[in-house]
Amino acid sequence: MNSKNIPLKDRIIFALDVDNLKEAEKWVDLLGDHINFFKVGLQLFIAEWFRPIDMIIKKGHKVMADLKIFDVPETVKLAVKQLRDRGVTFVTVHGNDPILRAAVEVKEELKILAVTVLTSFDESDMKEMGLTRTVEDLVFIRAEKALNLGCDGIVSSGMEASRLRRDLGDKLIIVTPGIRPGKNIEVPSDDQKRIMSPQEAIKNGADHLVIGRPIRIAKDPIALIKSMQDEMGKILF
Repeated sequence: MNSKNIPLKDRIIFALDVDNLKEAEKWVDLLGDHINFFKVGLQLFIAEWFRPIDMIIKKGHKVMADLKIFDVPETVKLAVKQLRDRGVTFVTVHGNDPILRAAVEVKEELKILAVTVLTSFDESDMKEMGLTRTVEDLVFIRAEKALNLGCDGIVSSGMEASRLRRDLGDKLIIVTPGIRPGKNIEVPSDDQKRIMSPQEAIKNGADHLVIGRPIRIAKDPIALIKSMQDEMGKILF
């Protein structure tokens, strides 16, 4: 487990997986006193372009632009510049060494998170793709390479976080999706496979937890957030 001084309000990144600005702003206003970090993914970004990002930052919050940018290096460089100049905190980038290097080259204060292996993948998916390594080994290889290339962190499940933290140190930012708060929160049509509770992920060394559906479908989203933050606080402090 790492000991970074990250406020509890920044630990949970709420995934704004909605399809319009009005719905996104409703959630930001509802949760903004308890969560300071919001994720804008492909669904919302394609629907509304930069408007949600600008709205979140204007309200004084942080943005993770989860766009998994993957293109030729020059295009990646130009895309990262666009996000950097909007005041985004994290952006996800996917690809080989030249792609990650291009993103790092122009990032300035923006932090680059390299995508390792999606949490919707498991060992059976790896075999279907013709990959012989385990998920954990592939995540580690990609994370080590990303760190050496100058990326600030990676996106991985909590299942790999312990090894990453132990072998790559505290410098690496670990952002973990696939978080499921407990047995009482059932997520319909759940496509996540490598899942973990908030407490387990933080204990394993994750810095930030991306949580969307469990909060959105909770009867009392604020109560759920407070409960998760209380549990994390017991581990961290």
